[in-house]
Amino acid sequence: MDIRPIVMLATVYLIGAAPVALAADKPNDPQIAHIAYTAGVIDVEAAKQALAKSKNKEVRDFAQDMVRDHKTVNEQALALVKKLKVTPEDNDTSKALTKAASSELAKLTKLDGAAFDKAYIENEVAYHKEVNAALQNVLIPSASNAELKSLLETGLKIFQGHEQHAEQVAAGLK
Repeated sequence: MDIRPIVMLATVYLIGAAPVALAADKPNDPQIAHIAYTAGVIDVEAAKQALAKSKNKEVRDFAQDMVRDHKTVNEQALALVKKLKVTPEDNDTSKALTKAASSELAKLTKLDGAAFDKAYIENEVAYHKEVNAALQNVLIPSASNAELKSLLETGLKIFQGHEQHAEQVAAGLK
């Protein structure tokens, strides 16, 4: 799945429909792998745009952390699915994430300077809250493979740190 053009977050979808869709459809392991990977790629691409647009040191430092951490977790996820000989399965949730990310791209691309920084970081706070809730309440409990569940749990700890970091940066921008 090529989502290189997608550089913004899927907050609108995650806040609205994702938890409901995830809860109603209880994803299987290949779907969970694809949802988690898609969410990570979306955040990496958003961070890359922040690095291209922002001149704020705190925003740039945060974005660099997002690129590093989400790429690392996604590399571990790809290694795991290869080891387990599992093919990640595209699904309604990962498709909706991608679609919503495109919509956010259109909104945030128009912003510059402090307005971009504020919108990007507020999106990051909301995005991580929702991704963390989805991991904790749906994806981790739904995962049947122990190694996948362990990777998701490790990711959750990292992403909870991202949420806190985003909140700190957001507080400094106000």
